[in-house]
Amino acid sequence: MSSPLLGSVIVETLAAVGVRHMVVCPGSRSAPIALAAAASTMTVHTRTDERSGGFLGLGLARAAGIAAIVVTSGTAVANLHPAVLEAAHSGIPLVVLSADRPLPLIGTGANQTTDQTGIFGNCLVDAALLSSTDATPAAWSQAIARVVHSALGTLTRDPGPVQINAMFGLPLVGTAHHRAVAPRIVPGPPAPPTMLESVDETVVLVGDASATAGAAAGQLAKRARLPLLAEPSSNARVGDNAISTYRELLDTDLGHAIRRVLVYGHPTLSRPVNRMLCRDDVEIIAVTDRARWVDPGHRVSLVTHAVQIPEGDTAWLTAWQEADRRTEQELATRTGIAERLRNLMSAVVAAEPAHLVWGASNTIRHADLARIPVQSTTRCWANRGLAGIDGTIATAMGIALATGQPVTAVMGDLTFLHDIGSLHIPSGQPLPPVRLIVIDDDGGAIFSDLEVAETDSFETMFAMPHRRDLGAIAESFEWPVTRLGLDEAAGAVAAGRLPERGVVVVDATGR
Repeated sequence: MSSPLLGSVIVETLAAVGVRHMVVCPGSRSAPIALAAAASTMTVHTRTDERSGGFLGLGLARAAGIAAIVVTSGTAVANLHPAVLEAAHSGIPLVVLSADRPLPLIGTGANQTTDQTGIFGNCLVDAALLSSTDATPAAWSQAIARVVHSALGTLTRDPGPVQINAMFGLPLVGTAHHRAVAPRIVPGPPAPPTMLESVDETVVLVGDASATAGAAAGQLAKRARLPLLAEPSSNARVGDNAISTYRELLDTDLGHAIRRVLVYGHPTLSRPVNRMLCRDDVEIIAVTDRARWVDPGHRVSLVTHAVQIPEGDTAWLTAWQEADRRTEQELATRTGIAERLRNLMSAVVAAEPAHLVWGASNTIRHADLARIPVQSTTRCWANRGLAGIDGTIATAMGIALATGQPVTAVMGDLTFLHDIGSLHIPSGQPLPPVRLIVIDDDGGAIFSDLEVAETDSFETMFAMPHRRDLGAIAESFEWPVTRLGLDEAAGAVAAGRLPERGVVVVDATGR
């Protein structure tokens, strides 16, 4: 057995079970995997920063179904933790390939050596420890295939990140090839939909969800004539049943009349939604294609993968539609920054990009009040597993590279600054067709709507104004930059005047 052989087995087995994309970050100890990947038919993407590489892998996995990320030993592995956390809480099959020193060197103080087993805590759905000095190629292949199917949730319906920690001894470079044979795994058939009785005061709530789950929720709401309360990354926020201002209506008499909620996806955006899910007079039913479900109020009474429900009273849907129109009209009379941002988000949605990535924080919340199109082919994405601002640029690039289609990503200034390292793309790598629309309000404006806004330390401890020229930062990485005012940006989006690739900095400071 040898390190080059183990590297070849890892790459060939991953390809055999359907992994098509691999991100490689530079390092000596990971050379056996990197060199095998370079000689394979797999699509290989390179990044110099592991944190950026991890989120690129996350974006690839979101769009392609699964992806792998290769890193060397030591702190390189720890830099993947944010992406692994998001993958864990979003159920994304991300395969971490961490190179390691041989077992006798662990705990000796050897260079770039630490205990990498268990480094991700309980975030993984499975893991494998392989060594170039032990076992056989067949044993390695079976272990790798088992872990990858765990990542996919083939039998468990619980997809998520996995780690294959490979201990490589010297020499790291050499000639080796192995033709992998992986087992075929056949999942069981899904159970039939659960039949529900009609309850007039029912709403369909859709949080962050896949295109499949979002479509199922939208179709159910349409068939049963129910109000559809859909977040921007739900892939269900379209059509006459969707209520654009639902967030404003949940604390009204109409919202208080709700008696049953069908929950799809992962709703996270607003306190009114959370209050509804915690009410003891509301029946909560979780509809999920995974083995996990959302229940922040500890109120879920039924968990099922699909439901059928008779058509409800049209008066209930009509009441929500009429209230939505009135609230829309009232919002349109406002002239502040929030309404102008809502106009920009509405223009972005109406432009119907192929793929739309929403950044966390205020951006997606403004989009949550955007006007809803009658129809749309846009596929929406967001890192809502833990709703962090990190890795948004890299995630958008991963989606673009996996789909081969243009991606529009809308984010705030701090989200942009947090991931500026992802603007660096190594020479020779393809430039993803990504348009970044960056809302520059000079700091953490989201905190101005929270309790901390009244404290004396608000600006220094929470808002943290950056006072940076975001366009200049993007230009330093040779990205084309467009600078626009807030209202000007909405017009440019509506008229289709923005470049397909580049950074659009939108001044929302009000200065």
